[in-house]
Amino acid sequence: MKIINFNEGNSLLNQYVSELRSTDIQTDRMRFRKNLERIGEIMAYEISKKLDYSIKNVQTPLGVAPVSTHDDSMVIATVFRAGLPLHTGFLNMFDRADNAFVSAYRYYKDKECRQLDVHIEYIASPDLNDKTLLIVDPMLATGESMELAWKAFLTKGTPSKLHIACVIASQQGVDHLAKLFPEDDVTLWCATIDPELNERSYIVPGLGDAGDLAFGGKL
Repeated sequence: MKIINFNEGNSLLNQYVSELRSTDIQTDRMRFRKNLERIGEIMAYEISKKLDYSIKNVQTPLGVAPVSTHDDSMVIATVFRAGLPLHTGFLNMFDRADNAFVSAYRYYKDKECRQLDVHIEYIASPDLNDKTLLIVDPMLATGESMELAWKAFLTKGTPSKLHIACVIASQQGVDHLAKLFPEDDVTLWCATIDPELNERSYIVPGLGDAGDLAFGGKL
């Protein structure tokens, strides 16, 4: 698996990540969602450089202009509910893409909240055979929910290319996906990679619960 860590370079994306993390700013839900959307747009632009392109002739009022545009048949997939703002950012850029959704939630099997499990409940997807699939989710913690989402989407077909995009990943999650995808035909795009998980499998320093910060708390 190829790993792209945007935090290793300097760009405007880092400003949006810093605002997502900041306890002084992240209480503004609208800004939190907008920053996820902005990051999705920047990542989509960078991923667009890795697609397949060909020259097409475009008729203008005064002549014909050759333009190089991508040929990939795109599907943008995300995990409910935290992934929705990031998904919107990608869809803003790849506006002709099809879309796929899966519902995954974590639950603890013990009272101490140390034994974590992930459950897939719902999936809606077009045919994925021979498509370029982008799975976008803000947080990559253990990597288990991403693995389950990937396996769920495989029931809808086998894509020709796979890109995975997240905002904040843990090193453990990155290592988990590297074992799942040992070949170089899959690319993981991260805004930043944090060093560890706490005892409840939250990324540290991370930013907290992305779904709650974007849409409010839950029972």
